[in-house]
Amino acid sequence: MAIEICVKAATGAPDVLGDCPFSQRILLTLEEKKVAFKTHLINLDNKPKWFLEVNPDGKVPLAKFDENWISDSDVIVGLIEEKYPHPSLATPPELASVGSKIFPKFVVFLKSKDANDGTEQALLDELNALDEHLKSKGPYVTGKTITAVDLSLAPKLYHLEVALGHFKKWTVPESLTHVRNYMKLLFSRESFEKTKPAKEEYVVAGWAPKVNSA
Repeated sequence: MAIEICVKAATGAPDVLGDCPFSQRILLTLEEKKVAFKTHLINLDNKPKWFLEVNPDGKVPLAKFDENWISDSDVIVGLIEEKYPHPSLATPPELASVGSKIFPKFVVFLKSKDANDGTEQALLDELNALDEHLKSKGPYVTGKTITAVDLSLAPKLYHLEVALGHFKKWTVPESLTHVRNYMKLLFSRESFEKTKPAKEEYVVAGWAPKVNSA
């Protein structure tokens, strides 16, 4: 039986795959493992009654395993790995947190209105750390094979590229060659092409209220 996955529909286009990086992480995991799944697109501005009944918090992603609905992306990824161990996407525990601070630093920098508040440097520090790691361990976080940590980072780095490019005309510095190559490698995978937001403008539309209200 195919796993059922609830993911975010695009802002303003409820019939199209949306821009939630945590939803894409789950879809990437299933695609890389070649696991059959059924997708429910959830309009977060008008959540279906059945969705709220099984998931009162109303958050995505949401996945159904053995009649149970699970809403934590870390737990969902763990369950997929447990039920479908081949190919293994498990990341060694000591590498599981590589790059984990990039996304929160990106969000703070994206919302920042003060060019001198240190938020850009804080993001650059995290990207530099990832670049150094990839320089010695790459091309992926654990080496030659893609694992769960890469599938978590890929959608977040895509949001970083699209949102900062749009709202701040900012790009990852060319000096960070390993990070830039890593992003190209991730974004060119078939699994990423199949699961990324239908259009870049859906990413922009998803972030616009957060940027404008900051």
